[in-house]
Amino acid sequence: MEINMGPQHPSTHGVLRVVIKVDGEWIKAADPDLGYLHRSFEKLAELRTYPQGVFLTDRWDYLSAMNNNWIYCMAVEKLLGIQVPEKAEWIRVMISEFQRIASHLVFLGTYGLDMGALTPFFYCFREREKILDLFEELCGARLTYNYIRIGGVSRDIPKGWLDKAEELLDYLAKRFDELDDLLTYNKIFVARTVGIGVIPPEMAMDYGLTGPMIRGSGIPYDLRKVQPYSVYDQIEFDVVTHPGCDCWARVWVRSQEMRQSLRIIKQCIDKLRSFPEPENDLPYDPSPYVMAKVPPKPKPKPNDVYVAIESPRGELGVYMVSDGSEKPYRMKIRGPAFVNLSILPAIAPGHKVADLVAIVGNIDIVMGEVDR
Repeated sequence: MEINMGPQHPSTHGVLRVVIKVDGEWIKAADPDLGYLHRSFEKLAELRTYPQGVFLTDRWDYLSAMNNNWIYCMAVEKLLGIQVPEKAEWIRVMISEFQRIASHLVFLGTYGLDMGALTPFFYCFREREKILDLFEELCGARLTYNYIRIGGVSRDIPKGWLDKAEELLDYLAKRFDELDDLLTYNKIFVARTVGIGVIPPEMAMDYGLTGPMIRGSGIPYDLRKVQPYSVYDQIEFDVVTHPGCDCWARVWVRSQEMRQSLRIIKQCIDKLRSFPEPENDLPYDPSPYVMAKVPPKPKPKPNDVYVAIESPRGELGVYMVSDGSEKPYRMKIRGPAFVNLSILPAIAPGHKVADLVAIVGNIDIVMGEVDR
């Protein structure tokens, strides 16, 4: 029998349609059918000036908007040959790691819901709200930030913000242990995820998987280490891997990555304390410490660049072509959620329908990025 899972389904995490062929409860084939969201961000960016394109990035993967801001600005900066101030680089790393934690918390909470656990959802969103409180104080927004700009960041860190961030690190460290007890090592959760959706290392590489999807297959591929960008080469942290290759291994990788993000943020806070504090608390501080000089309508020389960062879901890349005008001639997004989803037809057959819920949720897709 051929049936549909989605596009309106609580466990597809967005408007994803999966056409499945089943024999009773057993899946024989599963094919994702995309395109129900129709975002068209790449074409929209080509119709706007380079600075105007930044706000579009918030809406690709709306659970890691800071990372999207960053990769777009990095591509434009590379085209323009702009050197970002050092303080702005440390701020970018710090907030992107806070964003990684916030994104993984949404994953853990919603994945717990998929597996029938309601309580972890409330715990995860409680901790995420505290991160969003910091973001709101920093840039005035809680989901689509538009904070990282071409040449740096829109404003300096407010006075006292670093103290609040450091207090949050201690709080989160305790809460992560609580989440592990509640969900990661829960007997029912383990039974639902161990041995499900196995991706051998060779298959992970063949399909171009990145992020926790490939590190959950034991491969230590992390752009922050293998291709360091910004100031990551000055930061100490470990690349988390697990040889289990199944859904549980990928959950464990994400739970441990949040702890590594805490390590990174602590080093960023210590470094940022060595820079002068902002002279005022204006809504947009024109401090040269956090923003390079950029013309209002930059016109890069004809060239093409590709840059990539390690987003919460893997390698997020932008290929951008300049024809010398004030708008990009071409922009192409390498979305990790889109690429990671391609593994679904290969690993779903042989599982039951209930296991497909576990597999789809485990890929951690955001359809705004898949249908970009």
